[in-house]
Amino acid sequence: MSDKEFCPASGGKYPSDCELTEALRNKAMSRQKVDERGYLWKSCLPKAEPVKLLLLDVDGVLTDGTITYTHEGTELKSFNTQDGLGIRLLQEIGVEVGLITARRSEAVTRRAQDLGLKHVYQKAGQKLEVFEKLLAELDLTPEEVAYMGDDWLDLPLLTRVGFSSTVANGVPEVQKVVDFVTKRSGGKGAVRELCNLILAAKGKDRELLERYLK
Repeated sequence: MSDKEFCPASGGKYPSDCELTEALRNKAMSRQKVDERGYLWKSCLPKAEPVKLLLLDVDGVLTDGTITYTHEGTELKSFNTQDGLGIRLLQEIGVEVGLITARRSEAVTRRAQDLGLKHVYQKAGQKLEVFEKLLAELDLTPEEVAYMGDDWLDLPLLTRVGFSSTVANGVPEVQKVVDFVTKRSGGKGAVRELCNLILAAKGKDRELLERYLK
């Protein structure tokens, strides 16, 4: 039975709570359809559907690439909350998320803990070695792994995973080889775009959205 059967017109001067909820739901769904970004976005869905593990670079992907040092020598990074929710949504449907970065930072450790990430590799000079280790550990094929990176260091891994992605400000050499380039820049919601695509590919995006509209 549809929600509309439970939401008759109020007939009054102002809409009922039920009617307001229904209007918000329809508006959100309408915006989501517009957000599908046309043919290129849809063409990525078949490659995104098998993904069971999403791996992310940190600097330039989860952050805008800026590195700030305090007078005490502490390294500061800023993370996007929309990216964080996208990661949590993937985890809700059983897609694991991990970080692979060539640098080491306490800020990254803290962010990974906040998001409940189990696979976090810092100071990873050879990202392919981490990739091979995770394939064996999680019993996955390359086609079941997605990776988002933004620079030359990411090319070896981007060319081996089943679904590759970069941010809007990724270097040209990376943009040329990946399956999907986001409209947003690193640290500005690019990871959320990728998460949304994977959710849609698995047919879970509307189901999850409905939970927040009730």
